[in-house]
Amino acid sequence: MAERLLDGITVLDLSTFVTGGFCSLMLANQGAEVIKIERPGVGDDIRHSGPPFVDGESPYFWTVNYDKRSVEIDLKSEAGLDALYDLAESADVFLQNFRPGTAERLGVGYDDLRERNEEIVYCDISAFGATGPWSERPGYDLLVQGMSGVMSVTGEQDGDPVKVGLPLTDLITAMWAAFGITGALYRRALTGDGEYVELGMLEATLPWLTKQAGKVFAGEQPSRMGTKDPVLAPYQTFETADGHLNVACLNDRLWTTFCEAIDRPDLPEDDRFGTNADRVEHLDDLEAEIEDALAERTADEWMDVFVEAVARSLRRSGRSRRTGPGRRVGPVQRTDGGPGHDGDRQRGRPRGPGRRTPPELRRPGVGIPVAAAGTR
Repeated sequence: MAERLLDGITVLDLSTFVTGGFCSLMLANQGAEVIKIERPGVGDDIRHSGPPFVDGESPYFWTVNYDKRSVEIDLKSEAGLDALYDLAESADVFLQNFRPGTAERLGVGYDDLRERNEEIVYCDISAFGATGPWSERPGYDLLVQGMSGVMSVTGEQDGDPVKVGLPLTDLITAMWAAFGITGALYRRALTGDGEYVELGMLEATLPWLTKQAGKVFAGEQPSRMGTKDPVLAPYQTFETADGHLNVACLNDRLWTTFCEAIDRPDLPEDDRFGTNADRVEHLDDLEAEIEDALAERTADEWMDVFVEAVARSLRRSGRSRRTGPGRRVGPVQRTDGGPGHDGDRQRGRPRGPGRRTPPELRRPGVGIPVAAAGTR
């Protein structure tokens, strides 16, 4: 088997639910040996999140915990703590998402672990950070989506705030944590020093509000816009004769070829729709014009039209498929169709548990997409 980026790295994961679990899954996917430390008789709470349940266990648990090893350790017992210390002496990474102060009370804080392994990279995830007036408060994805402003810009314009339909802030935090851990491992390779990596879910989410932050910096108030985009148009979902299509025209060239494909070459000549700035200023008028055109055919028929339009454009320009204008529309699919798309499957993306999971213990999962070191 080809070497992976993190082959030889051992991770002790004491976290529960998604923030730590998805973080250590990302590390495992790149070759790290992840040992999940769980409470005796209970395990990770996410094992019990459901229904649905399969063989008495939540499949949600599998999606963030495949390709790991697991051991039950009672951290409140002397024998359990000694067992953890033994594991930590040879570990590279220690990951936990206790409420601030809990790890120290249990004897597994950064100082406790560093006494036994000066080179360890210790990652401390919490809801609101290790310091500050909210540091000891618990927090979960729903709460952080609300407090970060994500829900204030999600949903229909005249509707209520809406939670994003996946655990967005958990996953955001997990990715930042994995980024911090790998950065600390790189620094350790240069200096030989361990590191304390700390982050909170709220502060991890705020940098992702890029377009909304831009409007705030310009003195404007971001708002809910349905599927519309605050700075690009057309960049939203439109109805067809039988369903929906997503249309994404990121520049005026794509807009012009889109209009040709829907047999409305007059639209770019309209003063309201000539440039992206014009289209953003006249979003409602633009939406009406495009939906009138798309209502003439089904979603599948329109997909065929746009595939052919791309091919014609490539032939005219002499560009390769990679450098051509590309598709500017896509279907709105259901998650039970794969998940994914034929284009993803053709790239050989992993669809299930990794190399360390014995056949009798394998459960379905969705693979991490990073391809590196010649592997997927």
